[in-house]
Amino acid sequence: MKQTLKVQIAGKREYDIDITDVGFEAFMRDIDSYTQGKKRLIVVSKKVYKLYSNLLKLDREELLIFPDGEKEKNYKNYIKILEYALKRGLTRKDVIIALGGGVVGDIAGFAASTYMRGINFIQVPTTLLSAVDSSVGGKTAIDLKDAKNIAGTFYQPQKVFININFLKTLDKRQFLSGMGEVLKYAYIEDSCNLDVKLFLFEFLTLGVEKILSKEPITLIRLIEYCLKLKIAVVNQDEKEGGLRKILNFGHTYAHALETITKYRKYTHGEAVVYGMFFIFDWAYKNGLITYSYYKLSVELLEKYGFSPLKTSYPIEKIVEIMKKDKKAANGNVTFIVPTEKKQVAERSFTPFEVEQMF
Repeated sequence: MKQTLKVQIAGKREYDIDITDVGFEAFMRDIDSYTQGKKRLIVVSKKVYKLYSNLLKLDREELLIFPDGEKEKNYKNYIKILEYALKRGLTRKDVIIALGGGVVGDIAGFAASTYMRGINFIQVPTTLLSAVDSSVGGKTAIDLKDAKNIAGTFYQPQKVFININFLKTLDKRQFLSGMGEVLKYAYIEDSCNLDVKLFLFEFLTLGVEKILSKEPITLIRLIEYCLKLKIAVVNQDEKEGGLRKILNFGHTYAHALETITKYRKYTHGEAVVYGMFFIFDWAYKNGLITYSYYKLSVELLEKYGFSPLKTSYPIEKIVEIMKKDKKAANGNVTFIVPTEKKQVAERSFTPFEVEQMF
């Protein structure tokens, strides 16, 4: 089974996203055919290499292997990619391929966007989180010590190849981390301005068992729904000038949580879930949403085994981190807040107001 979606950003080359469940041999034939005649540099995570190098028949000479974890998304590894691309003799007509999760996709994309001022780039996400979020839309980045994704570009891939068979080897924690981003889309669906209703909130509510058991057709449909919503947003606002900010629902708190714990305690998806619990609680207490929608939203998170954050961190430090967030402006902190069922809006807060939210 294969489903193909198309990204069509005004004034940019459009590209396809293939979502499939074919075997890895056929999957690699598609990638090899698509990149025929080009030199390739494949940036891959160590875990993915160990699990799939034989199945995918990867050529070791083409590979640059990085350890796993957000801490690897740094400038030293970025330079390594550029230097290896140069050593391999890659030109603008050649291609860098990201094979792995969001960390690999972000740093490989950033390198591709800057190597020779732009080289062909292909995303092959291997986690649920990267499949539904970071592999599509063109955001690339590396982290600095005190700020996540602070150095980056908007650079669209040439193609995205998604194979749900990669998800079979995800452990429960990593799969649920991806569900954090999936659930986000359910709460912003009506703000994405898609011309059809997908009813993702209802799909997630009724499909818990099939989703958690990784039923193939259900997963393909789930990824398709999330990407249709993301594509609708990106097609209207590629560079986060307005509408695209809604994709950051739950992320202001999440990025602060990841930063204060040095990216070692929570996965990105877990942090986003904690961010959503936080902002739903604030929105209900401040009269932005009804109790019935608040209850439905929290119960949906709980259906997937999530609960609010029980650990507390110094509020002053959290606020200082939020002030450095790339969405912050004029000394204020930006949150995407729920306003009605499946709708959100951008709202700015002073540091003092943020402290009162806790």
